[in-house]
Amino acid sequence: MSQEKILVTAALPYANGPIHLGHLSGAYLPADIYVRYKRLKGSDIVFICGSDEHGVPITISADKEGVKPKVIIDRYHELNKMAFEQFGMSFDNYSRTSLPIHHETGKEFFLEFYNRGILVEKQSQQFYDEKAKMFLPDRYVEGTCPVCGYEEARSDECENCGSLYQPTELKNPKSKISGEKPVLKETSHWYFPLGKYQKRLEEYIKEMNEKFGWKENVLQYCRGWFKDGLGDRAITRDLDWGIKVPLDGVEGKVLYVWFEAVLGYISSSKEWAQNKGDENLWRKYWQDPETKYVAFIGKDNVVFHCIVFPAFLMAWNDGEKVKYCLPQNVPANEFLNFEGKKFSKSRNWGIDVIDFLKLFPADPLRYTLAANLPETRDTDFYWKEFQLRNNSELADILGNFINRTFTFVHKNFEGKVPAKGKLEDIDNEMIKTIDEYPEKISKLFESYKIRDGVLEAMNLARAGNKYFNDSEPWKTIKSDKGKCATTLNICLQAIYTLAELMNPVIPFSSEKIFKMLNAEKTDWASCGKENLKAGHQLNNAEIIFPKIEDEIIEKQMENLNKPEEKVEQKTDETVSIDEFLKIQLKVAEIIEAEKLEKSEKLLKLKIRLENEERQVIAGIAKSYKPEDLINKKVVIVANLKPAKLMGFESQGMILAAEDEKGGLQVLSVNNSVKSGTRVK
Repeated sequence: MSQEKILVTAALPYANGPIHLGHLSGAYLPADIYVRYKRLKGSDIVFICGSDEHGVPITISADKEGVKPKVIIDRYHELNKMAFEQFGMSFDNYSRTSLPIHHETGKEFFLEFYNRGILVEKQSQQFYDEKAKMFLPDRYVEGTCPVCGYEEARSDECENCGSLYQPTELKNPKSKISGEKPVLKETSHWYFPLGKYQKRLEEYIKEMNEKFGWKENVLQYCRGWFKDGLGDRAITRDLDWGIKVPLDGVEGKVLYVWFEAVLGYISSSKEWAQNKGDENLWRKYWQDPETKYVAFIGKDNVVFHCIVFPAFLMAWNDGEKVKYCLPQNVPANEFLNFEGKKFSKSRNWGIDVIDFLKLFPADPLRYTLAANLPETRDTDFYWKEFQLRNNSELADILGNFINRTFTFVHKNFEGKVPAKGKLEDIDNEMIKTIDEYPEKISKLFESYKIRDGVLEAMNLARAGNKYFNDSEPWKTIKSDKGKCATTLNICLQAIYTLAELMNPVIPFSSEKIFKMLNAEKTDWASCGKENLKAGHQLNNAEIIFPKIEDEIIEKQMENLNKPEEKVEQKTDETVSIDEFLKIQLKVAEIIEAEKLEKSEKLLKLKIRLENEERQVIAGIAKSYKPEDLINKKVVIVANLKPAKLMGFESQGMILAAEDEKGGLQVLSVNNSVKSGTRVK
């Protein structure tokens, strides 16, 4: 049987800020666990990533600081690379899109498409800042979304409702450079005809799903794009920062980052091959039809990796040159939130990886995130849950099983692996359990159910503790030393297997366990077998997972209670009476109220509107006790689209005003006003 050849890529993070825990859960940790597992399985695998160093977010950060873009990318490339290393990411290569090898790759693809007549040159109207004397990229223009009315929408896309539109449709546009209203000016760009590849893309995704089982959330994103229809997309931009368009007579234009960034996987692989001393080694993975290519990303990157990048590769492969392999699977994750809310740099909400690792070791974080990966829905990181996972699972289950076994063996068997004696039913059952778990976890990892695989590995530690308790070695050491020896031998074999199974998840701790066992990790096939021979000398035990004390977590929780930065509200815009009348303000009576367990700000309320009852989630827990709200009549927005907060549906919004101390006062009415009455 030939060795499985795998290419794994993880989304290139922007080098305009530090990576946070949400990034880890979205793409990087699941990719690393999968890669480490596959290495233990003996696969020929290469793991590629790098910094995305072009694009407007970089230039915006540079403008804010008054420095050149290179200052920004150098800073955050090194910072994020260090964070990844401390977190235990096992990249084979972590490159940069600012390197010459990437610029050459981007130009090569552009010229291939240009020379074969694939690209279409078009004239278009784009925003131009007359004061700054420059065309404005999307992120440099802000205005009101023509669909939902969001006032901080970009010129081509609304981050609030996800709508796409032409720049001419944006209302009240304003340049983020000068603050002036931009004008529309004609410019010329090259477009990639994405629509021409839609049928092939649909067939490709259908085939990959039937063969390899794509995640439903990924398929839904793709279906949405296909339903709307794919069109031509510009692949150049009027900018100074980026890969220069490689044509004579073209000034001030670069390759659009969404075109060239995905090619960073190829250029990073080329750099890896050069570092290995074989410039063509990368072709063994990218240009071999037998390669299994898996792209790990977050859900915000689905369109680029399932539609855009495959279309580029299809276009390249239609030529005479050697063909590239397309992703066999794109197991995108949903988002990880922080304490019930989205990570936000502007509001100082969340924590960066590099700062987290100054407080705690990597493995408890890796385990906590892995056990709660947002594989099918958004999930949350909570400080209390992190402490609980470390103390109750890593320390009290896995760590306790290891320590009690080692302590017993050192005390009663000179620190050597005891020989098994006659096996009883309880022993055979545990041996069978140890043998079954590697295959059970393998099936989950192979189908990208990383979270379930991690939880199953901890279940083996639970089974080990139960076996230890049920076998009662503290009794058999006195009554039947041979039976006690059998128990401890099997426990040690379980610990070896756990060290192997947990290696992809908590690699630093796994190394410590193997050191305690005085053994080397081997491969996945050895898991579940008898790897420690009778008489093998063990090393001394150590506490692998120290408990995290309450005061340490409480200090982090206190940081969350610092006031958020207040955003200055615009007061100079008006709405028509017709627009205002669309909002249904009604009187509602609160009939039930309770605090949400994992939130300091939210209350779950049941309200009555005439003969109808609804559930509303309100952020007023710091100002009101639940019992103080019962029977209170308040004003709500009754026709607000339902939304989910911390897993609970909210069917309306209670109106409140902020007092001088920063507290909230709900708008209430006299009890004589009937519930359901329209507020005019």
